[in-house]
Amino acid sequence: MRPPRKTREIVHCGCARHLLAFSSMHTPEKHDAFDFWYAVNQTEILLMPARRLETFGATMVNYHMISEPMDSVSQTRVREGRIQAFRPQILTPQTYASGLLEGFGKEAEAYAEWLRDHGKDLHVLRYGFQIRKEVTQELLLAENLETVKEQVRERVKAKGDPMAAVLTGVDHPWEVCLLKLMADVIRYSAPGNIREMERHRLFEDEGGLPRAVREELDADFRTASRDPRLIKPLGAKLQQYGVFEDYQDRFFALVKTGKPK
Repeated sequence: MRPPRKTREIVHCGCARHLLAFSSMHTPEKHDAFDFWYAVNQTEILLMPARRLETFGATMVNYHMISEPMDSVSQTRVREGRIQAFRPQILTPQTYASGLLEGFGKEAEAYAEWLRDHGKDLHVLRYGFQIRKEVTQELLLAENLETVKEQVRERVKAKGDPMAAVLTGVDHPWEVCLLKLMADVIRYSAPGNIREMERHRLFEDEGGLPRAVREELDADFRTASRDPRLIKPLGAKLQQYGVFEDYQDRFFALVKTGKPK
């Protein structure tokens, strides 16, 4: 069994000065580019969640995925499960550019350089989510696809779950269809998330970093002071964010005494 790894993708938003990205934690299978984009293009969202993703907390999206098995005639499969979306995170463009190079290497160098050059003009918001592999329910119905699509859509609508989604797509690789769903959910949620963050002034510059990043690092220092195992990851994070020199006195005091300066 392969360990879970992150899949990164850029999602462009219609909001000026904002760049969205998402990373999904899942156990990947090997699919060639044709299979991946065929699955994306065959995905149809029948019902989107009525409520956007939370700005300051995690959100659970309940999906109902409908597909036709490749080896069965006049049958339709319905998978029902959950996707956990984590709290959206503000990144510096420089941090995102470094992560982009880690994930894609030379193919991303030009884009990463552009991000560094235009960092002051951009806000980067990263969404993370995990497709929970324990499928809640899987049904194989002896009915055609169109009939099942209408039945499932009406049943889910009647329940009134604001975070329910209904979609159709390929039976394999069906997880790719869920990535397409979450990309659409992120596009729908981002404008409201961004407005709420702006009301809390989280994008404001504080010494070269967004306020949200400064608050995140302060919280990390407090947590590491209670758990020394987190000191090393904190140091790596400061290096990744390019602010180790700004925090080095506080960091070495933490290493020495286990308490923030």
